[in-house]
Amino acid sequence: MGKQNFGLVGQAREELVKRFLGRKNTQASAPEGLRAAAASYPEIPESFYRFDRFPGYEKLLVPQAAARRFGIENPFFKTHEGAAGATTQIDGRSFVNFSSYNYLGLSSHPRVNKAAKDAIERYGTSASASRLVAGERPVQRELEEALADSYGVEDCVVFVSGHATNVTTIGYLFGAKDLVIHDSLIHNSVIEGIQLSGATRRAFPHNDADALDAILSDIRGQFERVLIVIEGLYSMDGDIPDLPRFVDVKQRHKAFLMVDEAHSFGVLGDRGMGIREHYSLPGKAVDIWMGTLSKSLAGCGGYIAGERALVEHLKYAAPGFVYSVGMSPPLAAAALEALSIIRHEPERTHRLRERAGRFLELARKKGIDTGLSQGYAVIPAIIGSSLKATRTAQQLFAHGINVQPIIHPAVEERAARLRFFVSCMHSEEQISAAVDALATLL
Repeated sequence: MGKQNFGLVGQAREELVKRFLGRKNTQASAPEGLRAAAASYPEIPESFYRFDRFPGYEKLLVPQAAARRFGIENPFFKTHEGAAGATTQIDGRSFVNFSSYNYLGLSSHPRVNKAAKDAIERYGTSASASRLVAGERPVQRELEEALADSYGVEDCVVFVSGHATNVTTIGYLFGAKDLVIHDSLIHNSVIEGIQLSGATRRAFPHNDADALDAILSDIRGQFERVLIVIEGLYSMDGDIPDLPRFVDVKQRHKAFLMVDEAHSFGVLGDRGMGIREHYSLPGKAVDIWMGTLSKSLAGCGGYIAGERALVEHLKYAAPGFVYSVGMSPPLAAAALEALSIIRHEPERTHRLRERAGRFLELARKKGIDTGLSQGYAVIPAIIGSSLKATRTAQQLFAHGINVQPIIHPAVEERAARLRFFVSCMHSEEQISAAVDALATLL
């Protein structure tokens, strides 16, 4: 299985899986119904009718079992006992926290909390049905109008999940005669949406607009619609694209351009209005603006902003909107209030970039491999193996620093890393101490 399974192959892998599950005789340990099924259809493998024999599940168990043998605890699903910002509480202990998207410190902000509480008192906790069926709540439309205004476009529609926003938008708008071409480091939600659409999928080298231009020059004529998808700030690597160059490419090849601003809205631009403001571009320069409400906007969900025809089409026909419950009123109210704070307190965005830039500067001086990061909220520390990344995260945790490892298959094994999310609430002392601790361990 290679490095991703810590060098374990064949019988060693099987023994580890059995030990992890406590298996001796898998046939004897199966529930009575499954034993009967096995007797009736002996030619059907267990992996076809037992969840614990799914190949994907067994593959998942191998690194977990190996990690236990090396004395490494599972770094995932830690229970946080309060709001997670620059610090967090885990098991009654305070940690400096670098594993939160709360970039501007607005999750748990008193004004944001009050807006959510007021919305609960007025509308309850749920929209209780799709908006097409149950109708609108004023706060839902107010949020959409405010987001559209932030982008300088005609309209916006919000979805209950950021991941589902990409899946349903791409999956619905494009089809078998179309091409969706994306950055090689694009988010999983885009890949899932393309697969759902049935469109041809191609990737181009990361942030390489010239390569994209060359590919489209060769194959654009083979397809009806073409969608180019990039991110405003790449969440694994912390770098941004040359958006004006991509706009030029999409215009010349008569394609649509979609920008995923999940991590760039609130972070880029003088007022935190995202990559559009960063490059001083008009909103209409990009066909589909996508973003999430769960990072700088302190809520949960996603949105699509653009021309009215796009938004109306999605509101009346996209399955992920039509057949899904509407945005929860308290979450819409929280995001709307967070957006208001971002607009009136740009110093939060300025302070975030100062802190992130400082982290990057110190890390590079210490010889830490920060990959492609440009110092915009996300700074990876490339470790080079899943085992070492997980062990280093555990050692930092023992020093009171909470940061998550990103391991295979989320990234290539050789690119396993720790991913530091910086907040405007982090102090310079916390950043210096974290970089010093990491450098010492490495």
